[in-house]
Amino acid sequence: MTIIVGFSASRQGSAPVNLAAQLARSTGEKIVAAVIAERAPAARVSPVEEEFQTQVAAHATKSLAQLIDPISHNLDVSIVTHESSSIPAGLMELVEQHAADMVVVGSSSSGLLGRVALGSVTDRLVHTAAVPVAIAPRGYPPGLTPVQRLTAAYGGAADAVGLIATTAELALRWSVRMRITSFTVRASATFGGAVARTAEDLVVQQWAHQVEQSILGQLDAVAADVPLPDVEVKVGAGTEWSQAVDTIGWEHGDILLLGSGAAGPVAQVFLGSAASKIIRHAPVPVMIMPRR
Repeated sequence: MTIIVGFSASRQGSAPVNLAAQLARSTGEKIVAAVIAERAPAARVSPVEEEFQTQVAAHATKSLAQLIDPISHNLDVSIVTHESSSIPAGLMELVEQHAADMVVVGSSSSGLLGRVALGSVTDRLVHTAAVPVAIAPRGYPPGLTPVQRLTAAYGGAADAVGLIATTAELALRWSVRMRITSFTVRASATFGGAVARTAEDLVVQQWAHQVEQSILGQLDAVAADVPLPDVEVKVGAGTEWSQAVDTIGWEHGDILLLGSGAAGPVAQVFLGSAASKIIRHAPVPVMIMPRR
């Protein structure tokens, strides 16, 4: 079992390395820390540019080794430099070479500190990867507790990807707690009066009850094949996505799991519109799971 953690020759940061170490301490998997050096076809590269790219890759490899050293205690970590046409392509090539079962990357440098943000690289990766993709929030620090709880974001019909079953299997394998949540966002000014607001609250309560019953039904179906751990069910509601995501409460050691959109290809990750909104407000690492 192997975790590939990507470290760009041009975009350096310790967050993905810190998340990979946290995951490895929880799962017992080895880490392949990879510097992806983007290379244009040889015919388009001048000798001067070739030498510059080589120096950039060498510097990135040295920087990665310095980041790995303080967190590598009791971990099986190796460092590789891999040339490819792009970072997403290079990571997938390494997944195939090492028979890896997960890729860890960082958030965009333009995102908010402590939040997950997709950049051009991660956006492409989460729409093409054939293995789970874990994304570290920007500035994710080292020295965190091991993974303590997995939270599956349930999406009703979108759970055709089998997210609940996948989360249960991981929770059992990693010996961690499991939680299932669903989110709803309502417009703050949909209704003006107190009576209308009460009616709206009632609608939300009815929706939450229906979601909980649907989740329990899914759990019963999964329990026929997977010995479930104790499962907590939470529903998050708010007038905007940030409020809905925050209202369920988060702890150190949490990871949020999102299923690939039902419209995506089998055995690849593909984000739906709701998942994309949830990701932007997640205060913990996010793992995108491909369709089963």
